[in-house]
Amino acid sequence: MTLPLFFLIIVSVMLSALAQITLKHGMSTDAVQAALSVGGGRALWVVGTNLYVLGGLSLYGFGAILWLGVLAKVDVSLAYPFVAFGFILTMCFAILISGETVSGLRIAGTILIAAGAMLVARS
Repeated sequence: MTLPLFFLIIVSVMLSALAQITLKHGMSTDAVQAALSVGGGRALWVVGTNLYVLGGLSLYGFGAILWLGVLAKVDVSLAYPFVAFGFILTMCFAILISGETVSGLRIAGTILIAAGAMLVARS
């Protein structure tokens, strides 16, 4: 695997992790929470027009486009295990950006999931 391709994989995974944090922020805003408590078409409108939700979806979209470029160059069995890195990255972003508190057990579990995915990929 070339260095530019490796970089493309990492950027794609990072965009997905950032998308999660951005979507969470958008869905946690007071306006969205109030609209969701009422439900209906208004809730759909408020969620669909929230800038953070739109930003998160845009990050996902751009990450998906990069991922398509990855899949055009390497086997999915080689590329996909890097998605496991996204679990760790998302947790780190949640701590650093969102200020979430994460227990040691959750950290250990996330690392085990990522390690398991990497082991499956190597088998």
